[in-house]
Amino acid sequence: MTRASALDRLAEAMPRCGLAYAERRNTDAGPGGLATTSLLSPFLRRRLLLEQEAIAAAIAAHGAEAAAKFVEEIFWRAYFKGYLETHPAIWTRYLGLVAQGEAALAASSGLRRGYDDAVAGRTGIEGFDDWARDLVETGWLHNHARMWFASIWIFTLRLPWALGTDFFLRHLIDGDPASNTLSWRWVAGLHTRGKAYGARADNIRRFTEGRFSPRGLNESPVALEEAGFAPLVGLAEAADAVSGDVALLLHLDDLHPETLLPKTARVVRVGGMVAHATDASQRVRRMDDAAVQDGLERAARHFGCPAGPAAEPGWAGGLPVVTAWAPVGPSAEALPATCLRVRRRWDSLTWSHASRGYFQVRSAIPAILAEVLPIR
Repeated sequence: MTRASALDRLAEAMPRCGLAYAERRNTDAGPGGLATTSLLSPFLRRRLLLEQEAIAAAIAAHGAEAAAKFVEEIFWRAYFKGYLETHPAIWTRYLGLVAQGEAALAASSGLRRGYDDAVAGRTGIEGFDDWARDLVETGWLHNHARMWFASIWIFTLRLPWALGTDFFLRHLIDGDPASNTLSWRWVAGLHTRGKAYGARADNIRRFTEGRFSPRGLNESPVALEEAGFAPLVGLAEAADAVSGDVALLLHLDDLHPETLLPKTARVVRVGGMVAHATDASQRVRRMDDAAVQDGLERAARHFGCPAGPAAEPGWAGGLPVVTAWAPVGPSAEALPATCLRVRRRWDSLTWSHASRGYFQVRSAIPAILAEVLPIR
């Protein structure tokens, strides 16, 4: 999990990020099948690859019109981050629901059996059981399979949605707090109130090319309900200007230190921290650790200064500590309160349109791209 491997993946993915992406991205060919998506999300999630880089490459390879669907999917990621950033109570509520769900598992043997069967792939539901095992064994599921899985978990198996969200976050190698949480809420009918997503056997059969044809699904689900709305809050202020000698703190949400700070700042020390999701799998932990280590090594070369884990209290040598803005999630919770947090232009532009529905972001795509492309 390195910047170099991200660039290799970007080059490998480009041929299918034009019209082929729009035509085939919903098809899940299964493990070992030909990829129908870019497979860039593990690198985008850790910002070993910048969103602008992926978009610029796709437009250069295919033109803006042919690459439009791929570009929109990149913006969906930005939308989810911005929405959670402006509705942080959703994350707090989710964490509380996970704790409640775990308590319910301990109190109910029937619920415990249902949960254990689901995560082990023993429900007897064709497709679902395969996806549960694939997730644990590989850390990956096609995006369409994630939607089917979440719908079956919530509406057919009647399991708590937050426990399914937690299951994904612990195992997905691209597990992003915002995209994962809000995608599960969207399926449940909580993000778009009253509009649930129902996994249908004919849809699964079509887009798995006949590999699965499950029976007994709840294909007409009633959306879940919750009390109240998460309040909308304004984006918190980022550091206005950074100058002079500073210590740079790297974290999992932004591992592209070369492009983060203005030229007025002189980085003389670099530290790295890793804040995993609770009970993250060993595979995810290894990838997270490797990504941060790669970021530290590149930062040391780029800035010509020492770089290592920010584990000791005095690692910064008394210098002001600067870090990339961490969106709502484990990294943001772990950052020291005294850090100067720098927000990238990409985040400021996209998040400012992400407080309601995706359409606001979609309408702003041309104006945003005019400001962020080409990468400088």
